[in-house]
Amino acid sequence: MKPSAVPETLWPRLSEFIAEKMGLHFPSERREDLKRGLAGAAGEFGFADVAACGRWLLSASLTQAQIQMLAGHLTVGETYFFREKKTFDVLAESVLPELIASRRYGELRLRIWSAACCTGEEPYSLAMLLHQVIPDLPDWHVTILATDINERFLQEAISGVYGEWSFRDVPAWIKQCYFQRTRDGRYSIVPEIRKRVTFARLNLVEDVYPSLATDTNAMDVIFCRNVLMYFTPPQARKVVRNLRHSLVEDGWLAVSASEGSQASFSRFVPVNFPGVILYQKGDSKVQTGQPGSAVPRGETAEVIAPAFQAPLLGFPPIPPALPTEPALAPSLEAPSQTETAPTPFAVAASLYQQSRYAETADMLLASFAARAAPDPQAFSLLARALANQGKLADALAWCDRWIGADKLDSSGHYLRAVVLQELGDHELARRSLQRAIYLHPDFVLAHFALGNLARNCGKVDEAVKHFNNALHLLHDCQSNDVLPESDGLTAGRLAEIISSILALETTP
Repeated sequence: MKPSAVPETLWPRLSEFIAEKMGLHFPSERREDLKRGLAGAAGEFGFADVAACGRWLLSASLTQAQIQMLAGHLTVGETYFFREKKTFDVLAESVLPELIASRRYGELRLRIWSAACCTGEEPYSLAMLLHQVIPDLPDWHVTILATDINERFLQEAISGVYGEWSFRDVPAWIKQCYFQRTRDGRYSIVPEIRKRVTFARLNLVEDVYPSLATDTNAMDVIFCRNVLMYFTPPQARKVVRNLRHSLVEDGWLAVSASEGSQASFSRFVPVNFPGVILYQKGDSKVQTGQPGSAVPRGETAEVIAPAFQAPLLGFPPIPPALPTEPALAPSLEAPSQTETAPTPFAVAASLYQQSRYAETADMLLASFAARAAPDPQAFSLLARALANQGKLADALAWCDRWIGADKLDSSGHYLRAVVLQELGDHELARRSLQRAIYLHPDFVLAHFALGNLARNCGKVDEAVKHFNNALHLLHDCQSNDVLPESDGLTAGRLAEIISSILALETTP
């Protein structure tokens, strides 16, 4: 095939199409990369030349499977273990010790997300690091979620087998401690590390997150490195905004040095460690200008002030004229004679839709104090807001109050199961999901959650059964139907997620 045979007028349209579908940015200076990628994709799509394939792409309504196939040719799988080692050093020496200390006498829980994980070296590196820094790791409930748009990369990651090139700049003891030599001279990661990582397909541009349904909520640390640079600026800003919402308060975002700019991360507090800048979520500190305990002090780190802030240390205040979020909640001022005052629940629901979870909880708790009998629907919203902040014990308590107020509401049992699973109580989570299905046999997300629970416990056959049950129920839904309790997930997208999981689990 000859990419040069494609009319020059077609390339800008293809570039716009790929940016819209995947967020990948192919400006004129990256034209050769786009040509090579489409030349490889054309044959897989069954076309004899790239021009015909390009015209078809522009006119077709691509399925997620076809988008995955295209992504496999346009994304670069260049990574290795402990890449950009200084970031891992900061994690081991500053960030993780503080997180561990803060949880030591409470919920022994830690949640990390490797977004755009490629072939798995990064999330496995994180698992190895946790094995080194947490001496009582078996007592902890640790979630390491690893996602990528490229299903071929995910299949390689799940296999956990690597060649020498993945170990460049890695000390020899890493191989000795965490890998077994295969017959063909490669290295297979040990089960103890492999089992700590859960892989899933996710499109950072199109998919909805944070979401309880896909376990992309309440993260303590998110790695999203060497990927934002490939997105268009608007798509990159959207991804950063959603990743921020996926973090707990004081959570950390790690990106590559070339991706770090004040404009892209204006809603974060940048913290300058030796050789590394990490970004921390912290609305209250930004608004009050008060330093918080989550930021290392002394010579370890300093907060970087924006141009309008004179001091170099301390959290920079946001100018009063700036809103705290791009979208504001409905006004609570007295309505005019022709307007109806929004109810506290309506205001709280609007705040929740903006991912302002702490404000959602505050609004609901204040309204509860003024009412003798809150609606169970408010219990549901409060439990979700608390869960998305990582306040799992509180979320579980409100789930129990919700169920106490309406024992026949299957949604209460489902949300209780999601919280229990995050707490690491798989057996109680399974019972709650079974109760939800007993009350509502067609509850798709409960079947899906049972599949994920079995998968996380290593029960592949049982997981496949539950996933197939969910797929069967989804056949009766319209593709664009938003599923109840899903945080906006559609039936069509869930079917694609399940099909992807089944493909990954059944790959030899």
